[in-house]
Amino acid sequence: MEQSDTREDDLRIGTPLWVKTPHSRVHASKRIAKNHADVVVVGAGISGALTAEALSRQGLNVLILDRRPAVRGSTPASTAMIQHEIDTPLTRLQEQIGARAANAAWLRSVRAVHDLVALAGDLGIACSMETKPALYLAGNSMGARALKAEVEARLKIGIEAEYLNKGELLARYGLDRPAAVLSQDSASANPAQLTAGLLKAALGRTARLVSPVEVTDMAQMNGAVALATRDGQVIMAGHAVFCTGYEYLRQMQTSSHHVTSTWALASRPIKHLPEWMKSTIGWEASDPYLYFRTDPAGRIIAGGEDEEAATTNSDPEKLEAKAKIIAEKLFSLTGVRVGRPAYSWAAPFSVTRDGLPIIDRVPGFDRIFAVMGFGGNGITFSMIGAQIVAAWIAGKGIRTRPFFASASPCVALAG
Repeated sequence: MEQSDTREDDLRIGTPLWVKTPHSRVHASKRIAKNHADVVVVGAGISGALTAEALSRQGLNVLILDRRPAVRGSTPASTAMIQHEIDTPLTRLQEQIGARAANAAWLRSVRAVHDLVALAGDLGIACSMETKPALYLAGNSMGARALKAEVEARLKIGIEAEYLNKGELLARYGLDRPAAVLSQDSASANPAQLTAGLLKAALGRTARLVSPVEVTDMAQMNGAVALATRDGQVIMAGHAVFCTGYEYLRQMQTSSHHVTSTWALASRPIKHLPEWMKSTIGWEASDPYLYFRTDPAGRIIAGGEDEEAATTNSDPEKLEAKAKIIAEKLFSLTGVRVGRPAYSWAAPFSVTRDGLPIIDRVPGFDRIFAVMGFGGNGITFSMIGAQIVAAWIAGKGIRTRPFFASASPCVALAG
């Protein structure tokens, strides 16, 4: 067998709002009753939940394993701004990987948001899922001219977008920035409730969930895979999918992605929010950047201040300082004071050179896949990853295109 170690991280510090909300836990068995399955999904966060739901919907026997309790890894650290907008603007992505691949990635992202909203509705998951427009504000990374070109590029391929100049932005939103892009096709949700709901849907069909279990070795033979656990069990399956997020398989490490750090906060409910803030996601074209949205209770969830370091998120003093900076930047932009945050947290956060996810077979294995929804679009990319892998396992022909010119393991649905 080949070693299948995943990197280990303190996936978050502080307390995300979502772990304190009801219906965000899922009961798991403590032992593996049957050591065989059609598919083993390693990881019970948002990527694993979406993958297990898609596979169980096909009638496959799915075994979900996690070395932590389900929905208690990095998923609750998400601010769950479910955006179709990729971290790398369309105009810049076209320059990096070519217009055809960039256009396909952006269009696929739009479709994924719609698919996810529809899925949550079809399954009746109570997770505060709301479709929302997004306001992308000019900053030190993209000014007014660049944002205007970005709108033109999106409209050209059929993605709805509106350019707002300084006067229009001030009149409609009261924000003093040179320009902004207003787009549709995004959403927000409670990520823990969404993940728990997806897992429960899978468990209500053909899936099983066992935790804590750690997979340490893997092998492929005679049209099947074998996974060994730390406690000495061996599980046989037709396929395996590693949905372990930022604790990715060592085999998936490339120079195209790295782990960084991010911070976030949630306010207490605020009574008199500007109307536009209740229904709109906001973020800025800056480095470091600020992003924010609200929940149905009137809380502001905001984050940013990312740093190019994998471990600085584990410093409690830095968490307090970063939360203060985020609150000050939010006030400076919107005039809304959040006061002392009700919740604040920090987490590792993986990024790629082009802002796209890594969804591929694990090198050396035809039947073992990895879904790594990196960047600020983790939930959206997880949806894409689940759809791609479920189609691959079902044997459907899927046209894919590498997103990195270096041919690193990164693919996405282009059709």
